[in-house]
Amino acid sequence: MKDDKPTSFDIAFRAGVSQSTVSRALRNSPLVNEETRLKVQQIARELNYKVDKNASSLRSQQTKTIALLLCEDQGTGTSLINPFFLSMLGSITRATAKRGFDLLISFQQFSEDWHADYEDANRADGIIFLGYGDYETFVKKLTYLTEVGAHFITWGPVLEGQPGVSIGCDNFNSAYNAAKHLLSLGRKNIAFLGDVSEHSPEFADRYHGFCKALQEAGIEVNPKLQVAAETSEEEGYKATLSLLQRRLPFDAIFGASDLIAIGAMKALEEAGMHIPNDVAVMGFDDIPMASYTHPPLSTVQQDTLLAGELLVENLLLLVDGERPESMLLPAKLMVRGSCGAKPVKK
Repeated sequence: MKDDKPTSFDIAFRAGVSQSTVSRALRNSPLVNEETRLKVQQIARELNYKVDKNASSLRSQQTKTIALLLCEDQGTGTSLINPFFLSMLGSITRATAKRGFDLLISFQQFSEDWHADYEDANRADGIIFLGYGDYETFVKKLTYLTEVGAHFITWGPVLEGQPGVSIGCDNFNSAYNAAKHLLSLGRKNIAFLGDVSEHSPEFADRYHGFCKALQEAGIEVNPKLQVAAETSEEEGYKATLSLLQRRLPFDAIFGASDLIAIGAMKALEEAGMHIPNDVAVMGFDDIPMASYTHPPLSTVQQDTLLAGELLVENLLLLVDGERPESMLLPAKLMVRGSCGAKPVKK
């Protein structure tokens, strides 16, 4: 006998949306606009849609806990936690609580088997990763997690062929826009501080966006104005000292992170250089400290509130057996005193 029981696919077809959107709408997810949510819920009522009992049984076996793993970032000093992740932590905590889940926060970067530590041990239904340290090493662990069927999502680079689902900032276009702003202020010799190797794909994307802006402006990219640096004030400080020792003219610095940029500002001040008259400085992340430097740091603000919502929402879709897509989120340029401005015409 044919089973005519309606499914979420039927609702998706009638509503003209994806199955993932149907699942979100039936959960009252804030990521679905009100018009779509009400439309999906109305169709569900018309079809007399009921949640599948087997799926319901599986959900009842869940721990209702999400594991958030903060992975080692070698450059951030003794704490090893990038302060950018503090904002992410707050938004993930709120998004998790809003959905009736608990959040297990751990600093388990030394573990060799995250799946066994959390899902197999029935401590969590899925894992969110923040940070990755050396990406080449990290991606090998993600490949293993995919092979064993673990439920996980990462905040970071979104690359072709990357294992699992990832959500990240549109680093390329965000850095491109920030570099264009520096160019619009008449800065032509712009240095870039940050590791641009395959070990740091997000910094590499920022550098490539930076280079595109220079090339479009007819400025040749000078590799000697790029200095490798990890994410810390100390690294930014040392990279700027190295840059100064090269005795090359530069009128702006683009730090691949706010911490790098803040370290650069200290080195410039000690060298007797005025910010922004002598050298403009741009960062990336918009950590809370960026507003309180002297002068306040111009930077690129990542949407941590939306990021937290999407990380939790999409992880729960994975736990429910669906396959959300990886995605890049736009970022916003925050212009402050460290860049200066063109003279105002009166």
